[in-house]
Amino acid sequence: MRLPRKRRAHRTGSPERTGGTGGTERAERAEGPKHTRRPSRRARSRRRAARTVRRLRIDFPRSGLRGWRRWTPSWKLTSGLFLLSTGALTGLFTAVYLQVKIPDAHDSARRQATVYYWADGSRMVSVGDVNRQDVTLSQVPESVQRAVIAAENADFYSDSGVSVTGIARAAVSIVKGKETQGGSTITQQYVKNTYLSQDQTVQRKVKEFFLALKVSNQQSKTEIFEGYLNTSWFGRDAYGVQAASYAYYGIPAKELNPSQGALLAAVLKGAESFDPSRSDGNRQRAEDRWSWILDRQVQTGSMSAEERAKYTEFPEPKPPAKPTSQAGQVGYLVDIVNKYVKSRSGLTDKDLASGGYHVHTTFDKTKVLALAKAVEKVRAERLDPKTRPDDDHVQVGAASVRPSDGAIVAVYGGSDAITHFSNNADTSGVPAASAFKPFVYAAALEQGLTSGERPAIEGSEPGPLRPRPQGAPTIPYLNLYSSLVDSDHTPFVEIGKKIGLNKIKEMAVASGLREESMAKLEPTFAIGTSTPSAVRLASAYTTFINKGRATEPYSVTKVERDGTAVDGFDRPKKRQAMSPEVASIVGAALRQVGRTALGPPKAQNAPFPAWAGKTGTNDRMKSAWFIGMTEELSTSVAMFRTKPDVPQLLPMQGVGGPDSDRGNAFPPLIWEAYHQAVAPAPAAPAAGSSSP
Repeated sequence: MRLPRKRRAHRTGSPERTGGTGGTERAERAEGPKHTRRPSRRARSRRRAARTVRRLRIDFPRSGLRGWRRWTPSWKLTSGLFLLSTGALTGLFTAVYLQVKIPDAHDSARRQATVYYWADGSRMVSVGDVNRQDVTLSQVPESVQRAVIAAENADFYSDSGVSVTGIARAAVSIVKGKETQGGSTITQQYVKNTYLSQDQTVQRKVKEFFLALKVSNQQSKTEIFEGYLNTSWFGRDAYGVQAASYAYYGIPAKELNPSQGALLAAVLKGAESFDPSRSDGNRQRAEDRWSWILDRQVQTGSMSAEERAKYTEFPEPKPPAKPTSQAGQVGYLVDIVNKYVKSRSGLTDKDLASGGYHVHTTFDKTKVLALAKAVEKVRAERLDPKTRPDDDHVQVGAASVRPSDGAIVAVYGGSDAITHFSNNADTSGVPAASAFKPFVYAAALEQGLTSGERPAIEGSEPGPLRPRPQGAPTIPYLNLYSSLVDSDHTPFVEIGKKIGLNKIKEMAVASGLREESMAKLEPTFAIGTSTPSAVRLASAYTTFINKGRATEPYSVTKVERDGTAVDGFDRPKKRQAMSPEVASIVGAALRQVGRTALGPPKAQNAPFPAWAGKTGTNDRMKSAWFIGMTEELSTSVAMFRTKPDVPQLLPMQGVGGPDSDRGNAFPPLIWEAYHQAVAPAPAAPAAGSSSP
């Protein structure tokens, strides 16, 4: 049977049905080489990839060009890389932003205290209960709010909540190991106070940035500002504006005036530098910033010039008050320890107040109590401010240091740390007078100057006088040895002229006195116009019984947090401040001073003979000093008169009665009472032996 013609044509690929060529192409493929096949899927993928690489090939260095143009990226390459990096950063930013969650706010009730320990490991005091009283923004005067905003973040109500430049500056500073820079917005500071630690790390700054963005998107500016005012650290153990208002002015925040508010805004920058009660330098900085904040409000339009003109007198805050747990001497001990911790570790008052630290001190509880008892005993027996006006306003400062290693074992800072804020043991404002002369004597001997023959002293073992170098001047008419014992000024003034006052200053500083306590280099410098603290003078005197080696005084042996030791508290090493021969010669003179001041031992266990330095009747300074040393302890006692509203020291004439020799009799009495209480008991005689 034959098919119709049209059907046959279709089956044979007739041009009539295929458009004229289909049949021919199929025939050609059929007649082609038998081995030709369609490429595999893998081969096709490789070809597509090759074509893509050719299209995306980076022409760099650029072909067809020479010289510097060959190494200049094309606009296509530059724009492509920019878009690529921008997209990557945007993606990373978005991913991090979505991942960061706002944590729970700090629970103040869970905040740990910072614990201080006595040298024997027993607990001295715990510090760190959070002093904070939250208030609403309506309870804070608008003038105070404006002062804070003008000082900390003038565009707070219009910004995005973060300062990119501030964070970048802080991050660079942290990486370089420098002090952390400012520049955070109020929102960032609120986030740090509320959700984060105070650690100065790049990671914390980055997290702060993203949290600040999220908080800005989820909380109103009013909520953020209210939280900031309630969580900020103002110093004086005060968190928040309400606690700060009571700490500085004794009133609630709602009663603050614009001038007082400007000062509180000033201390937000750092109470350690701007609390005016801490030092004269702090006061000057506080006044400058207080004035600047008021002027700044005028510049930003939040205060009129007419109102600004009303505030010309500095709003003096009340003196700081310590918590009752730091009554007696404990507050003074904590003060000394905190200064040492901050100087060695970089921690701040805010860090310590945040809690969690365990601070092990060198203070001996028995010796601290004995020193306080000795001071109060002499005051009660010898001074009578009710009947003798000259006995009023008398202050005593004392410190006891262990010569073997420089550990501070006891201090007497005043009658009570919660009523007398200034630490008399660590103050730098009382002239040393004749107690400074041993350093002048040592400086003269180091320069090769002879000072006459030294009389023999019972119980001492003086070495020979140091040989005078060839060509060195001889001053036979200046006997510094006897002048030191007799408190004669003239030879020391003359020796200062001969060797140069700077040599004396260098010797005193090398022995352990602070350079900032040194007086101006005037002729009277050699007779003790400098004002070292009792702690520093007790420590520096140990150089004379340590063969010329000085040791930095220290009050902390270890600081821990969360079981990890904080670096910076290795025991200080001794350094050679003067030659052993010079120390021996000056030490022999100090033995004679001690015998003259204290007399022969009154008991078998008395720690005599002792090395001693003191002020005398020829001193016209407004202070009385006695520094006595044994092999076990070096203890300095200072007595002076001062009133809170009078910047200069009051005269010492008449203290203790007309026969008191300007108060010079009292420091040796305090020293003797203390050392008799803490001196080690004499060794018992061996069996079968008899006492001499």
